[in-house]
Amino acid sequence: MSNEPAAAPPAAVLSRVCVFTGSSPGALDAYANAARALACVLLSRQQTLVYGGAKVGLMGVLADAVLQGGGKVIGVIPAHLEAKEVAHQGLTDLRVVGSMHERKAVMADLSDGVIALPGGLGTLEELFEMLTWAQLGLHRKPCGVLNVAGYFDRLLAFLDHAVTQRFMSEPHRGLLLADHDPAALLDRMAAYEPVQTGTPRSGCHRRLGFDGLDAYSAARRP
Repeated sequence: MSNEPAAAPPAAVLSRVCVFTGSSPGALDAYANAARALACVLLSRQQTLVYGGAKVGLMGVLADAVLQGGGKVIGVIPAHLEAKEVAHQGLTDLRVVGSMHERKAVMADLSDGVIALPGGLGTLEELFEMLTWAQLGLHRKPCGVLNVAGYFDRLLAFLDHAVTQRFMSEPHRGLLLADHDPAALLDRMAAYEPVQTGTPRSGCHRRLGFDGLDAYSAARRP
């Protein structure tokens, strides 16, 4: 038996980064500044932005910053929101889907990792569905929050509380990375080692009905 140390696992390839964030600009200029800072890091690493396809709020700030820097942006938006004229028409690729659930599935399929910027219920719901899918073994992609001006402090503290109250395990708490610096957060995501949940992916996948959405996403992904 060899005494050589085991090789380190390969770093995650983050060619496309999905970002969930608000359709509002928020109360602080720091939020928009952080969106622009994240855009600069994505541009410097030649990473494609995948996001919710809207032109408003922090979503619009982030997409515009990437586009203005010559980067690629893929937007995914439900038809009912496109009809309300909130869709960003200047994107590299705008994909219109039939429902909010389809939107999340397509965004997840198109991306190699997920970041949440400050946002409201929609942002939190999208983030926690991705974390739940990871806990169930449906994907192994890194998920993180860009903790701008302490916005996510109480959320992170709540997750720690859930661990102490035994509603969440330490490994599952580790599914969510956090940093206030976008470059540091992306570095941590690239070095992320997926949690071994012990849940058979295929069984969960079938029971939760993801096969049809996977087929839809695969058919539309270039």
